[in-house]
Amino acid sequence: MHAQPGVGVCPGAPEEESDGGRDQRYLPASTFRSRRSALSDAQRQTWERLWPELGLSVGAPAGEGAGAGEPPLDTRGWFGRRAPLVLEIGCGSGTSTLAMAKDEPDIDVIAVEIYKRGLAQLLCAIDRERVGNIRLIRGNALDVLQRLIAPGSLTGVRVFFPDPWPKARHHKRRFLQPGTIGLIADRLLPGGVLHVATDHPGYAEHIAEVGDAEPRLSRVDPDDAGLPISVVRPTTKYETKAHEAGSAVTEFIWLRHE
Repeated sequence: MHAQPGVGVCPGAPEEESDGGRDQRYLPASTFRSRRSALSDAQRQTWERLWPELGLSVGAPAGEGAGAGEPPLDTRGWFGRRAPLVLEIGCGSGTSTLAMAKDEPDIDVIAVEIYKRGLAQLLCAIDRERVGNIRLIRGNALDVLQRLIAPGSLTGVRVFFPDPWPKARHHKRRFLQPGTIGLIADRLLPGGVLHVATDHPGYAEHIAEVGDAEPRLSRVDPDDAGLPISVVRPTTKYETKAHEAGSAVTEFIWLRHE
């Protein structure tokens, strides 16, 4: 199985910018792979109508809004309320995003994805089901974390089925590296949750190693009733295919220290 689209990082990911003194050499290499897919007429119309209100583009073509120049995000103004905030990195077409947001209406969710069609599908679902607690960002996940998210502002970060880059020479392109784990830990507030899922055993070993090595995070049981957000995911079509192919899904939950 291949990972869901959108968890990778597009070309030009900042490597020279310092973040909390952490060495940027340990952030992942660029992993964006070009993918073109036209929107349907209905998706395009929904995009034109709702994107100015619900979406933000980082490093995207002119006319779609450039968020990188105004960090950090004013999430209270964007959502129109103050609520716990979750960042989902690589939402694909948003099946999990939508279901989990509907189950937790008191939590605000920002979904990050590089591919426009996936975001358009999610935008249409948001419109159809009238879900009010999701906002969308199209762009580089590292740009979003580094430039738009304030330290200690997130209650949760979700990374579901990131691209495993299975060949050894491509491991440096994996999104979850020590630098990005450290950056995520910095953006989580004390008691915040990092929730990761993968169906690739080799990547699962790597994720376990780098996550457990981050001193600000502690692994916890997914059944821990004290978590500030739900860690119950819907079973998506992608995950069903993974199971049918014999791929076991490994789930990781880390909690940011007080």
